[in-house]
Amino acid sequence: MPSTRTEKFSDPRMLVERPLPQDGRGRKRGRAKKRGARSVTVNISESPLGWLHARGHLTDRQFDSGEKLRADWERANLAPNITMSWNSMPPTSGRRAAPEMLNATEAQIAAKQRFDNAMVHLGSNLSEIAWRIICAGEGVPAAEKNLGWPARSGKLVLKIALDRLGDFYRLPGEV
Repeated sequence: MPSTRTEKFSDPRMLVERPLPQDGRGRKRGRAKKRGARSVTVNISESPLGWLHARGHLTDRQFDSGEKLRADWERANLAPNITMSWNSMPPTSGRRAAPEMLNATEAQIAAKQRFDNAMVHLGSNLSEIAWRIICAGEGVPAAEKNLGWPARSGKLVLKIALDRLGDFYRLPGEV
């Protein structure tokens, strides 16, 4: 029997069962009918961007541009390597050649530069919502509340930011 807290399936997503609040919570005990406990299974590894895309709120281009920004953000914030990197060792047969790929530090610096340039491209008005939802993983309602915005405005502004990111990353699709 699977655990009530976590269940693992063949895919890497993790599902968690969480109790939902009871409907009669604020009522007096004598009047409220007793209901059984309810729970819901939630994928805790799903990002807010993935959630919006899965429900048809974002186009493929918008989702891809957000994922590119998140990948650059994650790559730029990697901890430094403390062991030797065997990637750039010279070939053993004869001539020494330059490595074809960037080493970890160069890749981290390049990702940081791309992330910074993307944020500059978005501007101060759009970069805050993009960072909060795409990189920090805040939900849209939480980001709206933290920014002091009216309800249901965050998704519209996020979509504008994702369209600009698509232009920055030169992704094909609608313009």
